[in-house]
Amino acid sequence: MPGIHITDIEAAINWWRERSPSLDGISACAEVRALAEIYGLMVYYREPLCDEHSMPAKARDAWLAWYDSTPDAPCIAICSTSQGDEQCKGCGRSFDEVQHWPGYSPAEKRSVWRRITMEGKAWRFNRYAERARQASGTDHPPPEVFEAPSPPATDSAAGPAAPRP
Repeated sequence: MPGIHITDIEAAINWWRERSPSLDGISACAEVRALAEIYGLMVYYREPLCDEHSMPAKARDAWLAWYDSTPDAPCIAICSTSQGDEQCKGCGRSFDEVQHWPGYSPAEKRSVWRRITMEGKAWRFNRYAERARQASGTDHPPPEVFEAPSPPATDSAAGPAAPRP
């Protein structure tokens, strides 16, 4: 069973620090304190993962709020698993991961995101990085989402516009 990686706990802490900054420069919001407790224990015991089901409720709720702010799926609508590839060239997920994605828990999804990000081989990280920036995080979005906007129409019969003074 995949756990929540320490880098995701750290990202959630930083997200909450930005979202609810300290007013006095010393105290932290309740969400940061809950996540920092988990983070501190992970560092102390040199554990890279924590179990999502055994986290204290406040820490889990704070982590899930951060998780909800991240894209759900790495899909960029170039799915080569539908063409028979065992691993998608577009997003880097395996055929099984693509098929079972809707049933994955948040920790399982983040585990896959971490793996494909660390590998960095998928087109979303190189050839189609611009397309990945436009992706909404929806699994298998329609290709129209990625089409470039058409240039504004001009009236060619009117001729060139007169220069402004």
